[in-house]
Amino acid sequence: MIEAISAHRRISRAEGRAKATDLLRSVRIPNAESRIDSYPHELSGGMRQRVGIAMALANDPDVIIADEPTTALDVTVQAQVLSLLGDLRRERGLAIIFITHDFGVVAQLCDRVAVMYAGRIVEQGRTDDVLATPAHPYTRRLIECVPELGGGRRRLAAIPGLPPMLDRLPDGCAFADRCAKVSKACRNGDIALISNGTRAVRCIDPETAAPSKAAS
Repeated sequence: MIEAISAHRRISRAEGRAKATDLLRSVRIPNAESRIDSYPHELSGGMRQRVGIAMALANDPDVIIADEPTTALDVTVQAQVLSLLGDLRRERGLAIIFITHDFGVVAQLCDRVAVMYAGRIVEQGRTDDVLATPAHPYTRRLIECVPELGGGRRRLAAIPGLPPMLDRLPDGCAFADRCAKVSKACRNGDIALISNGTRAVRCIDPETAAPSKAAS
């Protein structure tokens, strides 16, 4: 952490240690004064994740890119890390680009969402709007794959097939081979990302009805 700070500005070791300790406090690590000397194996997975967040904050960024920051954490620790990121965003005026496959996380943390398939954005908009009425068939199928606790017995949704190879993308829509609504027109030429107010979708026959369940 001290190296991350000193790489960008001149600072004595004592100043660097004090700054690093403050950062550990900001991410709610208890006993930060002693924990700063801990080795990684002496910290839990959740605490190591907090140290990673503290390192990202070391030089007062305006934007943080968080790539699957809650992967491999149990549900309780995941909730704590998401709450921490939300608090830091408000307290420091940060923008966070959150990369995840978990729509439950998206619903909790994100203001806007962009859904990508085969390296391209296929849908984007306000999070509440996209989750309530997904317009792209891929977005809809992803939401339907989210398990729903307490919802009774139902068939667990799945998306058939496999994503295409990025170096051998098909003509037209890359999702066409896995889409239940595919037509001949879906395979003819590039399909543009069409904006409509706060929403945008890359589909010639977008969904209009709400999914059978919402992300939870």
